[in-house]
Amino acid sequence: SKQIPVWKFRTMRVMENSAVVTQATRNDPRITRFGAFLRKTSLDELPQFFNVLQGTMSIVGPRPHAVAHNEQYRVLVENYMIHHKVKPGITGLAQIHGFRGETDTIDKMEKRIQYDLEYIQSWSLLLDIKIVFLTFFRGFVGKNAF
Repeated sequence: SKQIPVWKFRTMRVMENSAVVTQATRNDPRITRFGAFLRKTSLDELPQFFNVLQGTMSIVGPRPHAVAHNEQYRVLVENYMIHHKVKPGITGLAQIHGFRGETDTIDKMEKRIQYDLEYIQSWSLLLDIKIVFLTFFRGFVGKNAF
């Protein structure tokens, strides 16, 4: 599980680059107007297709997290690091089940990891196709897209 740069459009006025990374929240004042549109429609994820072309990410897989969050959750969430055994993805099983956006509770991260582990254990081409299909209807827009 090596660190990779993940491409995204910049949607916030402030970009932190420290051990503490503050996640975006609903109505976050750091998000620009145009950035809010990009985030709401998930267009801010489009540059990650460069990661896919580079071979560092897959279209479907567990979503990558900031290094600071990996350090935090590896201690707090059982089996957290297992989701690093596969390439991270632009979309995943957790995202189509509504677990995207801010992880402001341990419970939310635990549920994300449960879906990530379920994806890893039951991977198939058909499952990837299903996730891509459902992403267009559930994942790209929704209440947790901000």
